[in-house]
Amino acid sequence: MPIVDVPVTAGVSKASYTVVGQGPGLVLVHGTGATAQSGWAPVIGALSDSYTIVAPDLPGSGGTRDPGGPLVLEDLVAHVVATARDAGLDSFHLAGHSLGAVVATATAALHPARVDSLTAHGGWSRADARMVFQFRLWQRLALTDPAALARLLLLTAMGKNTLRGWDEAAFEQTAAGFAEQLGSSRDGFARQAQADAAFDLTELLPRVTAPTLIISSADDRVVPPHHQHEMADRIPRARLVRVPGGHALPAENPALLTARLGEHLADVG
Repeated sequence: MPIVDVPVTAGVSKASYTVVGQGPGLVLVHGTGATAQSGWAPVIGALSDSYTIVAPDLPGSGGTRDPGGPLVLEDLVAHVVATARDAGLDSFHLAGHSLGAVVATATAALHPARVDSLTAHGGWSRADARMVFQFRLWQRLALTDPAALARLLLLTAMGKNTLRGWDEAAFEQTAAGFAEQLGSSRDGFARQAQADAAFDLTELLPRVTAPTLIISSADDRVVPPHHQHEMADRIPRARLVRVPGGHALPAENPALLTARLGEHLADVG
């Protein structure tokens, strides 16, 4: 994977990113605890024939190595812009999930000339008290008990219809996979969870000028749907679409997420 130096608040970050495909630029920004590949592999596979896809590993994830400490929103935005530029994209379509939706929206607000369209799933403008409590619990468990965090995420991030069809073995197998992933990146997950609780897009949302699609999962218990409604209300001319499923839509139903993203990209041209 390519690496590019990104100046950040505490020094210089070595940002790792995936680049694949051909056509107009499409930058994909992953969620908390994920990586470019774990968060977006099905979407990358489906759309790389039509788009040059760039997917950065945010600080705390994958191959990116940054100076450490609390994550600054503008630094994460800098990773998005720097990896896109390093891949040869002057402008690009932009999509983000969860934390990635927050970072993608901030990027669209701070760099409007570079962003041709924005798609955000499971995002929020500012964490309310319930979400702050949740993200601080994630942070604590990431550092002390990744296995318990994996089980918590499994129960809250997946949609109820997905979980209803699982047997005990499916729960245990999926939780074990989550726990292994979290155990190898516990510090990065904790830093990203801390950032989830702190970021505030309230003043940035009205500055988004790109054609925007806000995707809200009806059964999202991590970031309840009213947060996406608020984003759509505050971003000029944003369109809101509700879909079935939970917060982990990229894992639960990647075909549905890809379809909605693809439709939006086709609409904006």
